[in-house]
Amino acid sequence: MRTHVTLDSMGALVEGVHSNPFELLGPHPIQQDGRTALAVRAYLPDTQQAWVLDPAHAESRPMRRIHPAGLFEAICPMPERPSQRYQFRVAGNDGEVTTMHDPYSFSSLLTDYDFYLFGQGRHERIYDKLGAQLRTIDGVTGTNFAVWAPNATAVSVIGEFNRWDTRRHPMRKHIPSGVWELFIPEVGAGQQYKFRVRSWNGDIVDKSDPYGFAAELPPRTASIVADLSRFHWTDDAWMEQRRSRDVLNQPISIYEVHLGSWQRTSDRQHGWLNYRDLARRLVDYCHQQGYTHLELLPVSEHPFTGSWGYQTVGYYAVTSRYGSPEDFMYFVDYCHRNGIGVILDWVPAHFPKDGHGLRRFDGTALYEHQDPRQGEHPDWGTMIFNYGRTEVRNFLVANALFWLDKYHIDGLRVDAVASMLYLDYSRGEGEWIPNEYGGRENIPAISFLKEFNEVCHANHPGILTIAEESTAWGGVSRPTFTGGLGFSIKWNMGWMNDTLRYLRHDPIHRRFHHNELTFSLIYAFTENFALPLSHDEVVHGKGSLLGQMPGDLWQKFANLRLLFSYMWTHPGKKLLFMGSDFAQWNEWNYETNLQWDLLQWNTHSGVQKLVADLNAMYRREPALYEQDFSGNGFEWIDCHSADDSVLAYLRKGRNPDDFLIVCCNFTPVVRYRHGVGLPRGGWYQEIFNSDSQYYGGSNVGNHPGVHAENVPHHGRPYSMHIQLPPLGVAVFKPHR
Repeated sequence: MRTHVTLDSMGALVEGVHSNPFELLGPHPIQQDGRTALAVRAYLPDTQQAWVLDPAHAESRPMRRIHPAGLFEAICPMPERPSQRYQFRVAGNDGEVTTMHDPYSFSSLLTDYDFYLFGQGRHERIYDKLGAQLRTIDGVTGTNFAVWAPNATAVSVIGEFNRWDTRRHPMRKHIPSGVWELFIPEVGAGQQYKFRVRSWNGDIVDKSDPYGFAAELPPRTASIVADLSRFHWTDDAWMEQRRSRDVLNQPISIYEVHLGSWQRTSDRQHGWLNYRDLARRLVDYCHQQGYTHLELLPVSEHPFTGSWGYQTVGYYAVTSRYGSPEDFMYFVDYCHRNGIGVILDWVPAHFPKDGHGLRRFDGTALYEHQDPRQGEHPDWGTMIFNYGRTEVRNFLVANALFWLDKYHIDGLRVDAVASMLYLDYSRGEGEWIPNEYGGRENIPAISFLKEFNEVCHANHPGILTIAEESTAWGGVSRPTFTGGLGFSIKWNMGWMNDTLRYLRHDPIHRRFHHNELTFSLIYAFTENFALPLSHDEVVHGKGSLLGQMPGDLWQKFANLRLLFSYMWTHPGKKLLFMGSDFAQWNEWNYETNLQWDLLQWNTHSGVQKLVADLNAMYRREPALYEQDFSGNGFEWIDCHSADDSVLAYLRKGRNPDDFLIVCCNFTPVVRYRHGVGLPRGGWYQEIFNSDSQYYGGSNVGNHPGVHAENVPHHGRPYSMHIQLPPLGVAVFKPHR
């Protein structure tokens, strides 16, 4: 009899450096006495005795120890049917007797086609293959573990199911893909695990699963087997409508939220609410305030809460801080059933250096660049993905598709796009490496962003991809076939910076900075812009938006109402960070609740009412959203009154008769009988006034409206004289 077991093979297995334990373990056909039999081998450390339970003959066969470290073997007859699975009965050194299936009796569940697509960077559903996948094989339930670690010399699955023992479940390496795989029977949802990786130099490190669907609550770092198929979705109507909807020509008003600090409770550790509680409360608030979408700061798993989620480790794992994957599915489903879209902040620009994460995953620079001039962000102390490596691109593109597929997400806002586009981003001379043409453009990253946008829009029509891009890079929100990056929308960081800078000036000095207001309309239609007043504007010592406004208490609130009113009537979709819409005094702090108690004061509740009415007007009036991205939707009436710090403009819908007149006064001086040129005569109803007493203003206005006069003004055939409120905006609609 020959069992084909060599001392070298046994030594490699026992020492934990065998790259293919299937060559030694599991069932192996042999010739015995002229007949084919099975040599069944198992590595069972800390075991006194073991038996093979033979289902074909309803008997158990004792196994003999062939290596003192715990390698056992039994010779069994060939099974009558391949699907007949033997089991082991094992008596441990502690006297405990257990029965188990043999992980090494199961064939690979990954195919050559899987490896080919992954190697090409084109396996769009690789998240259904790698990681921890629940499977049933021949009636045996378990989990198939697979991880990409091509330069590792050995990888084992460790977890609570094997007492975190490296020796129990060494994995098989597939050549040349570099993917390690093992099916472990009886491992089910909820079980914790990691990959123990031995690198080329003998170093051993425990890694969380890059494709893991769930993780322990930080600071613990184990991944958790999760079943993402159990939740029953009820948002079919929303999903069908999304596929056929021209979303860019619809009102988009986004409420940006950090789930851990929006509202808190004293009933739970850390004060965090569960996704299910948050869903109900946030939907009610969005309905009250008129928002169309929620945008969540990153909810992928991150080790440091103070990173707000922007330093992600578990790209495929929804953070356990607020509940389980099913809880988050409920969150999205509930939002959809109540007419609210959900956008996630997504961070493919960098990842942290935490030891259990992606950094030097197999002992080499696998996901990142080796050279720190390419592989590290000096500003953030994080690693940069190697976008030129096909498996890394696959990891990121598939991750975007994963959130859109498994969680029905309606959009991804991509963080720090500028840092991806430029090789010299935040680097001095000699600190970066030019591309092959000697330029500063990151060609692989540009290619990746285009692929991300193409694949996401092709697979999920109607979703949004949004770029936080702060430079003058052209075509960010233009189709890739015209040379653009392919995003749906780009954040208008120039508008945000110029407008906030202007409003920080004392009103008496604003006449000298008028161009900071008007400049945005020079480029307003070069991209599909969103106007963001995001979390970035209320952190790092900047103070709250209210705190940034100049003047006394009355002027601060009036300026804030003016800012929001100007924003909502300016071309572009809208985004506002939580707390700003009721004029929170404090700078945002991720560790504390928003200052909801301020709503007892009329000044704060007035700002909240103003934002709700702005959203209502925005959603009601097509002139404010139908042509957001076209110059046909905007026309200056008066942009030259710098001495008075006044602006007047038209917002226009597709219907020529559908237009609004917007008049803005950026000083605290009431402009009595202020003349405004009009395109036609008739009655103009004042449909909005930010100085209304209802919002906490001084109630200077033109209720219920004004008759146009047959007097030319501002180069137009008609005009009206209005009372232009102090630090206020008035909006008029012609009566048809």
